[in-house]
Amino acid sequence: MNLKVSVVQTDIYWENSTANLASLEEKIAQIDQTDLIILPEMFTTGFTMNAAQVAEPMNFMTHRWMKQMAAQAGAVVVGSVIIKEREQFFNRLLWVEPSGKTDFYDKRHLFRMVKENDVFSGGNKKLIKEWKGWRICPLICYDLRFPVWSRNKNLEYDLLLYVASWPEKRIQVWDKLLMARAIENQSYVIGVNRIGTDDLGINYVGHSAVIEYSGNPVYEAKNQEIIYTATLDKEKLHEFRQKFPSYLDADDFTIH
Repeated sequence: MNLKVSVVQTDIYWENSTANLASLEEKIAQIDQTDLIILPEMFTTGFTMNAAQVAEPMNFMTHRWMKQMAAQAGAVVVGSVIIKEREQFFNRLLWVEPSGKTDFYDKRHLFRMVKENDVFSGGNKKLIKEWKGWRICPLICYDLRFPVWSRNKNLEYDLLLYVASWPEKRIQVWDKLLMARAIENQSYVIGVNRIGTDDLGINYVGHSAVIEYSGNPVYEAKNQEIIYTATLDKEKLHEFRQKFPSYLDADDFTIH
């Protein structure tokens, strides 16, 4: 059983949802026959802490746009946006199916080095979705640094994905940790990062990647806008886990 996953690595207009949605709509229209479309972290605004100025409520412009894109593509659309709920702000990943059914994951690990933890409220629940016979766990950027939160307990997922705004100066960490997460979790791992320079002068160089359960890269993007569709093989994943069942010796634990 195969899963087609499309990676959209793109530049992002700073705090301009209208421009970003228009640009991404053109890119998504180029994708032919896929099951899952992955967009970067905060794909409508860039990685901004100006949440009060740019946040949207659920089921507003971006969420409705994602429903439209999912329906047109016949695929799940995933990416994170800034959501306001009551008086709190969330860096929220939306999982939007072609039917319009939506689920979400709120980023747990907030990047304190830019005071994301002072602006946003963190999540406390992991999201695992089943789609086309695959179990998929989507996480956000800084979550990549925390292997316990990402851990594939009892093989609860087949694909681990990260949407990100990961800067150039730490890109070697991104590259290495994506491979590590694939190896330790015996899972496909996909990381989708942005490119370009934001209005804060922070540079991003992409390096979006598709990594096999063995840690071997299937695809590694360069510093350019790309739309890449990978085909993931469930049978090969299952065979690998049977031949090398290290997950049976994993330590049990509970996350608080």
